[in-house]
Formats: sequence, structure tokens, C-alpha cells
Amino acid sequence: MQKHFFPKVRVGIGQKSHRFLPSNSSKPCVIGGVIFEDVPGLAADSDGDVIFHAICNGISSLTGVPILGGIALDLCMKDGITDSQVYLEKALETLGKIKIEHVALALEGKKPRIQNRIIEIRQKIAEVMKLGITQIGLTVTSGDGLTDFGCGDGLQCFCILSSIEM
Repeated sequence: MQKHFFPKVRVGIGQKSHRFLPSNSSKPCVIGGVIFEDVPGLAADSDGDVIFHAICNGISSLTGVPILGGIALDLCMKDGITDSQVYLEKALETLGKIKIEHVALALEGKKPRIQNRIIEIRQKIAEVMKLGITQIGLTVTSGDGLTDFGCGDGLQCFCILSSIEM
């Protein structure tokens, strides 16, 4: 009898939000690995990159491995590493036989203006995750001012990862 192999489909969900620092802060605002100079940075022990953090939380959802509260916290507190790209690279190492097929991201915030830099952000995410740009989807909304994020107090990102386990 011939055995058939069917990959196991998995879905990971992640979310992250951070408030903006005061406008006189010198910390840069990093979103999806891209620096935005027209707004203050985000309040966090790290660079506060809500997109990379949401992806890390999505990977934690897939693997059960605590990334932000575990691996990233250790890197930040013990080694002083605050670059969220490093956290995402470490998260990707936990995937084992799981292969991410698509990353869907929804970013909410009144500022900065993201629309003209979506391609740049998608390219950076694709580069870090070793995926094609068509495997990265990113939508942005102001939320019509209905939340603190839509009023300009910070940024929030939701992430859904589709994957297969080989």
C-alpha cells in the first residue's frame, strides 16, 4: 500500500501595540524594519517595531515557543539587543518543519503616513523572512479615530501567518 503525504496546515495569529514616546524623544520610529523620521519612536524596551513583534507573536502561536516574553526579552535584558529584526530572526529559527506560506498584516494608526512606503516595508519583511514579496500582505487604516491608535497615540498591528508543516 502506498502512503500519501499531506502537509498539516497551521495558522498563527499575533498582535502587538505600542504607544508613541513624547515628541521630543530622539528614539527613531521603526515599522516593519523601516525607519520613519516624521514621528517619535514607540515606547518599548526594544525599538518597538509593532510589525516585527506581531509576526514574532504569530510565530509563537504556531510553535508554542515564547518569543517576545522569552527569547527577545533575554536578548534585550542580558545582551542589550533592541533590534526587533534580531528577535524575528530568532523566532524564525524556532519553526522547525513549519514553513510559512503567507504573512497577512493589518496596521492601525493615524500616523505616520504609511501608504507610500508599503512596498518598502513588504520588501524588508520578505527579505528577513526569506519569502517572496507576494507572500507578504499589508493593509493600513486609521480606524477612523475610534481607538487610541486611530487618534494618533500609538500603533497596533495584527498578523495572521499561514503555514504548512512538512
